[in-house]
Amino acid sequence: MNLLNKLIVTVLPAIPKPIVRKFANRYIAGDKLSDAVRVVKELNSKGCIATLDVLGEAITTKEEAISARNAILELFPIIQKEKLDSNVSIKLTQLGLALDKNFCLENVRMIVSKAKEMNNFVRIDMEDSPTTDDTIWVYRQIRKDFNNCGIVFQAYLRRTENDTDQLIKDGLGHFRLCKGIYVEPAEIAFKGHDEINQNFIQVMKKMLEKKAYIGIATHDDILVDAAYRIIQSMKLQKHEYEFQMLLGVRDELRTKIVRDGHRMRVYVPFGEHWYRYSIRRFKENPQIAGYVLKALFHRNSK
Repeated sequence: MNLLNKLIVTVLPAIPKPIVRKFANRYIAGDKLSDAVRVVKELNSKGCIATLDVLGEAITTKEEAISARNAILELFPIIQKEKLDSNVSIKLTQLGLALDKNFCLENVRMIVSKAKEMNNFVRIDMEDSPTTDDTIWVYRQIRKDFNNCGIVFQAYLRRTENDTDQLIKDGLGHFRLCKGIYVEPAEIAFKGHDEINQNFIQVMKKMLEKKAYIGIATHDDILVDAAYRIIQSMKLQKHEYEFQMLLGVRDELRTKIVRDGHRMRVYVPFGEHWYRYSIRRFKENPQIAGYVLKALFHRNSK
C-alpha cells in the first residue's frame, strides 16, 4: 500500500484539479472565509482551538502581497464577531519577502498591529531554507514593538537548536516546533526519520526547560509520547504549552490528546490557492492519499 500511495502522489500533478480536490478536501476548510468559520466552530465544539491560514505563498508582485495582506486583515474582526477560539498563521513569501524585505516587514507589522488591537495573535510560518534568516529577522523586528507574535522552527534543520537558543536568550521564546516538509540538502538538514525525531525531542526539551512557550506540532506517536513524558517530568501547567496538528490528519490522535487534557490547536487552511498546498501535503504524507482513494472507490461502488 505504501508504494501505491507514493505512486498516487507522483501522478497527482497530471490529474485534473477537480479530482485532486476530492483528495484535498480532507486538508482544507474550503475556498471561502465562511467555510473556515464553519470548520473552526466545529473544532471549538470538540474542545480544539485553531489557527487560520489564508492559502497562498511565493507571490510575484507587490499587488498580490497587498491583496494577501488585506485578506489576512479581514480575519481578525470575523474571529471576534463569530467568537472563534483561533489565532492566525502567515507566510512571509505571501507578503512579499522575496520582493522586498522591508515591504514585507511593513505588511507583517500591519497584520500584527491589527491582531493586537483585537486581542489576537499571529504565528509566522517558517518556509524553505533560503528564507530562514530573513524570517527570523522579520520576527525580531516585529517583537521590538509587539508581543503577540510567534515563529515556527523545523526540527529537521541542523541550525534550529542554535536559532532557538539565540531567540530564547533575547526573550523571544514563543515557538511552534514541527519536523519540516521542504526538501533540503543533507548538509543543512537531517534526513533520517530517527535523527529528525531525536533532534525534535532535544529541541523541544530545551525549549520547555528554558520556559519558552511551545506549540508541539506533530502527528507522530513517538513524539507525542516523548512530549507527554517531558511534560509530566517537568510538571508543566496546561497554559505553558500546546499541541498542534493539521486539519484532516490523524483525527483519532487529536481526539486522544484533547481527552487527555491538553490544549490542541488545529491548523485550518482555506482559500482559492489550495492546489499547491495540497500537493505539498500529499507529498509529505502519501498515506492520506491512499486513504482518500480507498474512500472514493468505496463510495462509488455503492
